[in-house]
Order: sequence, then structure tokens, then C-alpha cells
Amino acid sequence: MRAFLTTVACSTLLSFAGTAQGQAARKPTDQRGNLAPDRAAGSQQSVPLEEPTPTGAPVETAPPNVPEFKPAFAGQTRAPAVKTRTALQVTEVASGFNHPWAIAFLPDRRMLVTEKPTGKLFIVTPQGKKSAPIEGLPPVDGRNQGGLLDVEVGPDSATSGLIYWSYYEPREGGNGLAVARAKLVDGAKPRIEGLKVIFRMQPTLESTLHAGGRLVFTPDGLLFITLGERSVMEGRVQARDLKSDFGKIVRIRPDGSIPQDNPFVGRKDARPEIWSLGHRNVLSAALDSRHRLWEVEMGPRGGDELNLVEAGKDYGWPTIGYGEEYSGARIHKSTQGPGMEQPVYYWDPVISPSGMTIYSGDLFPEWKGNVFIGGLSSQALVRLVLKNDRVVGEERLLLDQDSRIREVVQGPEGALYLLTDERNGRLLKVTPR
Repeated sequence: MRAFLTTVACSTLLSFAGTAQGQAARKPTDQRGNLAPDRAAGSQQSVPLEEPTPTGAPVETAPPNVPEFKPAFAGQTRAPAVKTRTALQVTEVASGFNHPWAIAFLPDRRMLVTEKPTGKLFIVTPQGKKSAPIEGLPPVDGRNQGGLLDVEVGPDSATSGLIYWSYYEPREGGNGLAVARAKLVDGAKPRIEGLKVIFRMQPTLESTLHAGGRLVFTPDGLLFITLGERSVMEGRVQARDLKSDFGKIVRIRPDGSIPQDNPFVGRKDARPEIWSLGHRNVLSAALDSRHRLWEVEMGPRGGDELNLVEAGKDYGWPTIGYGEEYSGARIHKSTQGPGMEQPVYYWDPVISPSGMTIYSGDLFPEWKGNVFIGGLSSQALVRLVLKNDRVVGEERLLLDQDSRIREVVQGPEGALYLLTDERNGRLLKVTPR
């Protein structure tokens, strides 16, 4: 597939007024694009000390869905607009993916790319050549938000060849998120061998919504898995229930065993894999330079959240939050509650987050420590500037692509790589122009 170049001119690096105008023109009335139920972070040195903290009007100018809900502290929403100084170039590396979901880099800089509804996994070269689908993956439930989701290369892949992926597993009585690993065997017809399912979300429930699915390896080789609460009311009420995996972030070893320093190990009323609770649907997660876990989760109508996730903490869903039902009905009596954490930042209206990286490369020095989030309904690459674990600036990039951005990762050379969420999904590369 022949690659082409699209130069993002200065008009792409919009002033906040132009950004807001572009955003308003693209904001779906239901805020979720054509997938209404599925609107489908960083170092403390994000702002160099010699640069002033941003001030001025925010990127977002549309009215909030729930105006009676006020932020708990200054700067918790609608941070001042910022503007990238570096001109950007967007290169289409490959296309023709059916709603791709995730990218992972192999040691030789080729990429693994997942297709959500089909359950297919491809190897893609830096020049855009796509392999035949990798053979041997288990079947997926590809309906709606289901299918093959995240993929990660194992921390010891250079010697073991192991890759890991998350997917909706069809089961008797319903389905659930599962995580598997296997050795990747390269060749003209790539395949896997030694398949092992290392995690299965419990309990089983019939739902094609909100299973989460992002995978994040830590430097010491442990694996975070983000899990949604399945959306339907039967699942939603389990988001703060420690006997259920729904609405949790879990931490396991690569073989599926449980680290003994997990916060709820030894409690008879809790599942030992649980790391944190009270989440809605987490499709964006990344480690910062201090190896802390940040996540951006989808709220309902209003209330997307950026959270710094800590062991054993309760993030409140569905008891507290900043959004409302799609119908406009009230969900929360309050935005705050005892023993429940506040988000570092929230969006109302939503951005519909999916995919996340915290920039550490050298190609864009001004982006060091910034958070980048794929925006689905917002059709944007969302950039956040952090200072002392607070958001002090926000930018919406690549609005001219007119695409739902499902995934964003940092490549080995410091470029950003993106996936667009469409039937003819594209793999894009962002570099300085």
C-alpha cells in the first residue's frame, strides 16, 4: 500500500478560537459519533520551569451537559488553550484496516496492529507493508465494542518472542474480557504457538459494551489490565464491588499469577488481582517517567476523566462523577463522596478518549512529559500539559484529519503513531515538518 504525505500547515496549529470552531463543527450531537454507547499522563516536569504557566481562554467553548456540577478545585476542567510551536507532518504509513484498535512495536521496529471486529492481527513494516493475518489466535466476540483489542510485546520478547493481547472472549452464558499470550513465529505466514490465557474477567456477563482492555507493562515486568463495568446496570453496580472484576484495574504477573503486594491480597471479600476500583470504561492508560499509572476513562454524557491511579484507591463510579445518562437523566447525587478520589481533570462535553501515551522522545522537545490521548467523538489528538500533577494547558491537534483517533503510541524514534477508527482505518505517523 503506497504511503503518502500530508503536510499539516500552520492552519493545523490552530489558535484556541480556530480550534474551538473546528471542534464545534465536528462535535456529534450525541457526543459519541456513530457508536453512542462507546464514545466509540505525566512527569511533574511537563512545563519547563523557565516557561510561564499557560493562561487565557480554554479550548472548549461549548456549554457543559451538566452545568450544575462544578469542579472540586481550580483547573480541574477547561484548562487554558496551548499551541504547539513545531509544525507537524502527518504520514500515512498504511491503510485498509477494519476498525483497528492498537499498535505495538516489535524489537525490529515493525508494528503489530489489531483489527477489532475481525479478530485479526497483522505485522506492518515501517514502510507500510502488511503481513497476512497472524494464524492461531482464539476466536473473539466481535460485536459492537467487542473483538480483538490491545496488543503488547512482552518485556522479554527479544529472547522469548512473547506477545500479549486482550479480547472479548465468547463464553457459555455471555462473554468477558480475556488476556492471552503466545510466542510469535515470523515468516511468510506468521503464526503463534504456545497459546495461554493468563487472565479472564469475572463474572461472565452478556454485554457487548465497556470491557476496557488496555494493557500496560511496568518496568519490573508486571502487567496492568484496565476493565470496564460492562455498561448494563447489572454490571455497573459492581464497579465498586471488590468481589467483581467489573470497573477495576488489575495487576498480574505475565504468567497470570498474582503479585503478593497487590492491595487486596489476603482479603476474603476481594479478588486479589484488583489494583483500583470505581472505574467506568478505561480505554487509555500509560506510565509516566516516574513509572506511575495514569488513565483516561470514558464518562457518560459528560464526565470523561484523567486519573492518577494508586493502589487500593476508589475512583467513585457510579456513585460520584461529573456526567449524566445519554437520556439526560441524573446518575450522581454529588460529584464528591467520602473515601472516593477526585479526577485530576475532566471533560464536559466529552472527548471520547481511547489510546494514550506520555511523551518522552527527542523529536518534539516542547512535548516532553505531555499527555497525548486519542479522541473519538472529538476527532482530535488531545494534548495535555501537566505541572505538579495538574493540567495547566490543553490543545486539540489534527482536526483536519476528520477522523476518530482510536490509538496513539510513541515510536522508538520519538514519532507519534496513530490509528483512525473507521472501516478503512489508517496507520498515521506524526513527525516535525
